[in-house]
Amino acid sequence: MGLMDYTAVELGKKIKAGEVSVLEAANAAMDAIDALEDKFNCYVTVQERAAVQAKAEELQKKIDDGTLTGPLAGVPVAVKDNMCTKGTRTTCSSKILENFEPAYTAEAVLNLEKAGALIIGKTNMDEFAMGSTTETSHYGVTKNPWNAEHVPGGSSGGSAAAVAAGECSYALGSDTGGSIRQPASYCGIVGMKPTYGTVSRYGLIAYGSSLDQIGPMAKDVTDCATILETIASHDPKDSTSVKREDYDFTSALTDDVKGMRIGIPRDYMGEGLDEEVKEAVLAAAKKLEEKGAIVEEFDLSLVQYAIPAYYVIASAEASSNLARFDGVKYGYRTESYEGLHNMYKKTRSEGFGPEVKRRIMLGSFVLSSGYYDAYYLKALRTKALIKQAFDKAFAKYDVILGPAAPTTAPKLGESLSDPIKMYLGDIYTISVNLAGLPGISVPGSLDSKGLPIGIQFIGDCFKEKNIIRAAYAFEQSREFINWSLSGKEEK
Repeated sequence: MGLMDYTAVELGKKIKAGEVSVLEAANAAMDAIDALEDKFNCYVTVQERAAVQAKAEELQKKIDDGTLTGPLAGVPVAVKDNMCTKGTRTTCSSKILENFEPAYTAEAVLNLEKAGALIIGKTNMDEFAMGSTTETSHYGVTKNPWNAEHVPGGSSGGSAAAVAAGECSYALGSDTGGSIRQPASYCGIVGMKPTYGTVSRYGLIAYGSSLDQIGPMAKDVTDCATILETIASHDPKDSTSVKREDYDFTSALTDDVKGMRIGIPRDYMGEGLDEEVKEAVLAAAKKLEEKGAIVEEFDLSLVQYAIPAYYVIASAEASSNLARFDGVKYGYRTESYEGLHNMYKKTRSEGFGPEVKRRIMLGSFVLSSGYYDAYYLKALRTKALIKQAFDKAFAKYDVILGPAAPTTAPKLGESLSDPIKMYLGDIYTISVNLAGLPGISVPGSLDSKGLPIGIQFIGDCFKEKNIIRAAYAFEQSREFINWSLSGKEEK
């Protein structure tokens, strides 16, 4: 068993006990990147080995003298390339930011650094987090480590694939409409989106500001709870950051769901859901029922309105947020132009990819005079109704159980030819963002093609502990599958 096969918490314990040095962990991660990166393309930027080794030595000293005592000290981590990192380029996987080096570091990443995390690189993603397959990146597609002919999901596909392939111990992703949970499902890892406002968005390059949230992607539920405890904080620099009473998420790691009320929305189990995914969700429900949970089906309603509402709101916010990339202050600027307006047009035309342009145009359209009321305001009202539907459900249930995605990972190239089909793939994840709720995807089983199926647990606002408890109990009861890829034959 290699060092990259351990969970982040297990590796942290070994480092703390002196069984493994931080340098050995760093070298193991860098060796895995050297061996696998050409095949999977998980990273946009990998730190120089010498710089990582120097940082490892520095962290080792702090662990030895008792300065760093946290569970993640010295453990190698990867960060999605839409979080600012001072002195390391941050591209959002776009040509328009190919040479951008931020002057500051995102708050969530700073919290990791304070805890002694060893950052080894920035992971590939869909350009500006717009996409569900990590195929819209300017820096090439990322491939699913379970089968390199399939996508890893998106937009945090690089983070998910890096964890699954053992190219880091854990990673940070961001979730605007399922961008942590869906790739986690496709890559057979655990991915968690916290309640909106739990983790600071300061330094996260915005896509849809009312929907974006940073979260952990790791090998198991224990890792996710531990990472969330580390990155969650109140931040006055983020106006939507919430000061919570309780940041103790690891206390929910108990294998006890006796009396827990779990609801399965009938709307999630109907048309469009792959039969094998449906069976995996029902099998998970049965396992939890055997452990004493009360499982019922119920009608959630309004599910069919979530996708149009989400794409109107997210595109509107994106068109506003991405207006700042104009070639004036930072990032790419076209080489030849005549006058300011021509420079704007050419820079943006050359710098953005087709999916980003599509969403900017859609967003500008729904915000334009004459259409604002018909589309944008209507979408906001729908968002409020979806939140009410969840409020009603959580008056009766502690946790909602369902699939993370309608199918397992599609083949490379299948989704981009039909954007609408790609958008519909977010059906089970986006309403969680619209309502600001926490959600977690946990590997359930494998389908007949040998690809992972993710099970999603959704909780009420600020009730992360409920979903951690349910996910942990399910994880303990799941049949053993060697989720570590190093134990599998490479396809």
